[in-house]
Amino acid sequence: MSEPVYLSLLRPDPLNRWVREDLKDCASMHRTLMRAFPDDLPASGARSAIGLLYRIEYGRSGAVRVLVQSRMRPEWERLPHGWHAGGSRPAVKDIGPVLERIEEGMSLRFRLLANPTRKICTKSDEEGRKSNGKRVELRGEEEWLEWLARKAEHHGFRLRGVRGVALADVVAQRIGRVVGSKPGANGSQTKLTFFGVLFEGALEVRDRARFLEAVRAGIGPGKAFGFGLLSVGPLGGG
Repeated sequence: MSEPVYLSLLRPDPLNRWVREDLKDCASMHRTLMRAFPDDLPASGARSAIGLLYRIEYGRSGAVRVLVQSRMRPEWERLPHGWHAGGSRPAVKDIGPVLERIEEGMSLRFRLLANPTRKICTKSDEEGRKSNGKRVELRGEEEWLEWLARKAEHHGFRLRGVRGVALADVVAQRIGRVVGSKPGANGSQTKLTFFGVLFEGALEVRDRARFLEAVRAGIGPGKAFGFGLLSVGPLGGG
């Protein structure tokens, strides 16, 4: 029996006051989506336990949709009244059985909104323990694609068309800043700023177990704030 992985399609109402706040503040969106899950989860690590990943997508007509993936089945009726456009009921599907059919050597198309970064100023204390350094944005298509190629190797897949840094079957597009704020120490607010890159293309599964874990757990930093959801489908599909 496959492990359940729930994929939801939400269509928020951009005229709703709560939705407008969520769309301009990634931390607010995170808090709203977490309302669909049990309240009694430990505050630390709740998102990881739920397996919550999401991606906001904007259509050419300006329509907004939010793809949400989770290991727990969400209860979207718990979101604020009027959040869903036209009172629509979000579609929820268990894609676990689909993922179970993925095999090594299989080629798939993919979409990933990621936050390609590198750490700087990582220091070690007297006992050799390293502290987390500051994350800085990678710039330019070559650095973005090199970052993705490294992540692919770590997560059990390879990008189709890799020849050095020439990735014929992968497109990278910068989408600009994603901002928000969350409570800090002593009642202050910590500002959040992410730079997103949308990757689309083709990949080949090399290590099935590691690849499926990447699909379930996400790739790269910023997973709580709309990054890291790896969506896959049949190559050549619509």
